[in-house]
Amino acid sequence: MRMKRILFSLICICLFSLQSLAQNIYLVSVGIADYPGTENDLTLPAKDAETIQWIYQKNQKAETILLIDAQATRSNVLSSMTRIFNKASAKDIIVLFFSGHGYKGGFVGYDAMITYQDIKKTMAKSAAKNKMIFADACFSGKMREPRRNSSNISPSSLKVMLFLSSRENEVSIESPSMKNGFFTTCLQRGLRGGADVNRDRIITAKELFEFVSQGVKKLSRDKQHPVMWGKFSDSMPVMIW
Repeated sequence: MRMKRILFSLICICLFSLQSLAQNIYLVSVGIADYPGTENDLTLPAKDAETIQWIYQKNQKAETILLIDAQATRSNVLSSMTRIFNKASAKDIIVLFFSGHGYKGGFVGYDAMITYQDIKKTMAKSAAKNKMIFADACFSGKMREPRRNSSNISPSSLKVMLFLSSRENEVSIESPSMKNGFFTTCLQRGLRGGADVNRDRIITAKELFEFVSQGVKKLSRDKQHPVMWGKFSDSMPVMIW
């Protein structure tokens, strides 16, 4: 009888632990391949955004917004982030994924620049404690360096996990022979379970970084190096299946 009570207690503890980890996830997935005109067009970013949304849609606790090409104006990206991220509670996860042109100061939206300060201010309004930015964009590593005299908001104060496809002086590589860019290819494999080393169905920041970083370095022959930065723990849950 005593053993049954102990077993029952252990089951309750496990269920409670799983409940506490069962965060809702809110994703805004942005990809711009077709910029105005033709000289700035890319091949894969729209597909990158669609792939990331598809993965999150497989998670029953995820709500997603997809913005591709002409839909991804500056105002539409920021308003979509505000609308969906403000639904999150403290225990939830919010994610911005962007694939397209980057510059040393932010992302290139369809019609205007989307500065890193715009993004940080928008994410700061959400109650979620787990905030993430995945960027498959050239020079995305520059996001690690807060611009001086621009805002008091920094990645550290926001506790945002920045997972960036390349160092600040690197381009993010794509190949027409592949369905997605190098970074997104490895990111989607990791999020689908490839990064879940201990098979506990919880993918942590550390697991994801190690998996994606190794994969991108291999695909690019050591020409592209993803960067993860911010104020968060190695065990921060990135995806829970």
